[in-house]
Amino acid sequence: MRSLPRFAKWAALFLCLLPVGLATAADEMAQRIEAVIDAAEFKHAHWGVLVVDLDTGATLYERTADKLFAPASTTKLFSVAAALDTLGADFVFETPVYARGEIDKQGQLHGDLVLVASGDLSMGGRTDEQGHIAFVDSDHTYANFSRTADITKPDPLAGLDSLAQQVQAAGIKHIDGDVLVDARLFDSAHGTGSGPSNLTPIMVNDNLVDVRITPTEVGQPAKIEWRPQTAAVRVDVQVDTVAADEETHVDIDSPSEDVIIVHGHIAAGAKPLVRIYEVSDPPSFARALLIEALRRAGVSVPTSPLESNDEDDLPDRDQYTSLQRVALLRSPSFAESAKLILKVSHNLHASTLPLLLAARHGERTLAEGLRRQHDFLAKAGVEVDSISFGGGAGGDRADYTSPRATVQLLRYMATRPDFEVYRAALPILGIDGTLATSVGPDSPARGKVQVKTGTLVWSNTMNGTMMLNSKALAGYGTTNAGRRVALSLVVNQVQIPKAEERERIGQVLGKLCEIIIDDKQ
Repeated sequence: MRSLPRFAKWAALFLCLLPVGLATAADEMAQRIEAVIDAAEFKHAHWGVLVVDLDTGATLYERTADKLFAPASTTKLFSVAAALDTLGADFVFETPVYARGEIDKQGQLHGDLVLVASGDLSMGGRTDEQGHIAFVDSDHTYANFSRTADITKPDPLAGLDSLAQQVQAAGIKHIDGDVLVDARLFDSAHGTGSGPSNLTPIMVNDNLVDVRITPTEVGQPAKIEWRPQTAAVRVDVQVDTVAADEETHVDIDSPSEDVIIVHGHIAAGAKPLVRIYEVSDPPSFARALLIEALRRAGVSVPTSPLESNDEDDLPDRDQYTSLQRVALLRSPSFAESAKLILKVSHNLHASTLPLLLAARHGERTLAEGLRRQHDFLAKAGVEVDSISFGGGAGGDRADYTSPRATVQLLRYMATRPDFEVYRAALPILGIDGTLATSVGPDSPARGKVQVKTGTLVWSNTMNGTMMLNSKALAGYGTTNAGRRVALSLVVNQVQIPKAEERERIGQVLGKLCEIIIDDKQ
């Protein structure tokens, strides 16, 4: 028999001399992970797992890490990273208002007032007293299929009210022309994922009307509140309070544009329920809300908020430099927007990011923005030509990535000066955002993992069940041994009896996080 080469002998001797605990720790973690992902309920599913030491790049565990999976909302890790690279964490949206015409000594504007949309994702409607963008763990954009969704405390009209007050302070008391909204920053498009889908540079309250339903006494009408209240949208409410042991069922319909009918019943003692309506024409919606804000600020505006926004009457874009700016709304930093997008998995805002990338480079389309994202990912060392994205949020049928490519992005982001901004924007396991309930309060991994979640569910109509097309987690953690890790966990094609079961599968991924955090290496 041939003798081993000298280097092979030394390697074999080295392996023999390894501490038994170190040699078995990796095996123990692998066995525990595989006991979970090879369970009978995942017999027909597909798993992709990659856990890597963030500092050394050593692989701690992998399963089909190079195969493509539907990533669901972990797609947002890629779109937010590209936006951070292009815009910067300190980037601020600036939304100006211009006077097109002379302002006389009596305060009369002989002409039009024009708000130029900048793509501001919140328009001052989520900014709290500390200057942060407020969020709740279950965002209002998910309200029509979630019983836990809620609204944030800040006034969604605060940004428009600020602009209106600045217009009044600039000496304008009466506008004898029109009020217009310039939403030409980029071409309109449709987002991916659930919730509102019209992508536009003007967003007030995510271009939604929120209807909040609170039960009263049995047999009595429920208490109904909606915001923002405006003459441009009509609301009819037909919701009764039923006995506490009856099921809550409330629907929101729109028989014609900007007419809302809320009907059904809500159980006594139930938590308030939110339903949402997406407006049909965001620029006209913003125009109506701005006119009403101007009137509240004491500016006389004879034109009706019920009229449509007349885009044909807008000035040429190069004319704004010659017009008088009478108001300016500045947003919190983009770091705050990134946190909102990643913490609550905000589909509308994430879908808008590629368009903002395009606009930043003087381009206009979603395709151009995604090409910009491609270039960033290539620079980041991601095997970008092996993956696929059709949008920025994670609901497009073309969205596919691999655990390997995801971890490549995560490792690159950990080398950047803005890494802490990126990591701080992620949900914290068991603490907040979409991870608030993924593990219990006594979980050993609670607070030690910061990862983006992803969920994609389709109806299995033939069987009357649901297909969990994707459940995913990707981000960062610190093991009990102090090792920093980057991880990507994804399972595709899980048969579940009903949509609510997706939360239980999310807890399975939470269990995998506990195993990884408990690693003794």
